[in-house]
Amino acid sequence: MNYATVAKKDEKSFQTEQYLCSQLNKHGWIYDKKNPELVICIGGDGTLLYGVHKYLPIINTIKFLGIHTGTLGFFTDYTGEEIDECIQDLLHKKPSIFTSNLLKIQMDNDPVPRYALNEMRVENIVKSQILDIYIDGEFFETCHGSGICLSTQAGSTAYNRSLKGAVIDSGISLMQLTEITPIQHSKHRSLGVPYIMMENRIITMRSETFDTAVLCYDHLNLSLADTHEIICSMSDLKVQFVRYRAYSYLKRLKNLY
Repeated sequence: MNYATVAKKDEKSFQTEQYLCSQLNKHGWIYDKKNPELVICIGGDGTLLYGVHKYLPIINTIKFLGIHTGTLGFFTDYTGEEIDECIQDLLHKKPSIFTSNLLKIQMDNDPVPRYALNEMRVENIVKSQILDIYIDGEFFETCHGSGICLSTQAGSTAYNRSLKGAVIDSGISLMQLTEITPIQHSKHRSLGVPYIMMENRIITMRSETFDTAVLCYDHLNLSLADTHEIICSMSDLKVQFVRYRAYSYLKRLKNLY
């Protein structure tokens, strides 16, 4: 098995990575940073997101496993204290595969699409952002406020949850649109609650100006200066997670609060 690791920059994660690699190499596994079959992410959810974006060009050909060494590990299957159990499972068990599609984000002034596992957000902390939302080409609403968040099922427990969006059960592929600090008054009203929609919808966001707004996608961000239109949809790119033992989504949810 060709594998690679992505580790958080702290001592515990580094030591876990070194031990894991020494044990896997001893059993004939090959460390291959360029073309791994399996990427083992050691740290937390942020580390896994980093790994997904690092290997985006070959994302459909590889699989991911998370080892949790920090404070939050929703995507991770093992803790640092369970490293020996993890190694035994890797060496001797056949995993099940769980997949999650990535959001595709396309801007009118940039030919290069961006992708997100959790969510994309248009955020403006300088001034109120006005943007028109179209769904499948049909006008839906105009939003006034700090911005908008479009999340996947995987991202429903992340930033979306802090916006009082719905947490979506595992295995359901959809998108959720949630406003960020919306401005509501007698002259302007928007939906005001999260909107959950089918995975095949196409969401278009338009504005006369995004000049002081930022596009945030997972842990990454970029300026939206000179952008007037953003089109979002579910992509054909998938993140494949390997699972070697019983998985309880409810247990992971309860660990959040």
